[in-house]
Amino acid sequence: MNSDVQIAGDPLDIPHLLPPVPAHPSTVSAFAGLARTIAADRDGWAPLVRYDATSRWYHRLRTGPGYEVWLLSWVPGQGSGAHDHGRSSGVLTVLQGELTERVGTRGVGHTLRAGAQRVFAPGYVHDVVNDSLEPAVSLHIYFPGLTEMPLHPTQSAELSAATAPAAAPATASSVPPAAAPGTLGVMGG
Repeated sequence: MNSDVQIAGDPLDIPHLLPPVPAHPSTVSAFAGLARTIAADRDGWAPLVRYDATSRWYHRLRTGPGYEVWLLSWVPGQGSGAHDHGRSSGVLTVLQGELTERVGTRGVGHTLRAGAQRVFAPGYVHDVVNDSLEPAVSLHIYFPGLTEMPLHPTQSAELSAATAPAAAPATASSVPPAAAPGTLGVMGG
């Protein structure tokens, strides 16, 4: 007696009957999986990381149809400011160290340690900052690719502006001197 495989042949030997393997992610789950795959390849991303005491460092690792992958480093105290990602969705993955994420403009902070992921949709407002004493590295995937990153005022900034006295005109004595070479002035994010 003949088996089905003997009669019809092995379906795995007939590539045209198999669904095509996608060349690039197309679902949120697949983008999160891509982030985990890149995170696991420490030898692929770690040699690229640089640290900059004056601003966050970033490097585009790759692009694909409709998405971008970015590597960012954060020294202690650096932050992004409250922002969203325009029409892009994304996946944030902490690769090394820890970051604090505050969601919304009044957001309560929560710590994201190495391996933690956040998935977000367009309009998701958050502030990411390195509140620790050690540098951190994160991976960001945006789909579609990031074209804007509007900043949002935070509740503390809104309260400060509402309660601050009217601004006095600047005089030579009220303007702070520029930071001396080799020193750090106020660090923005």
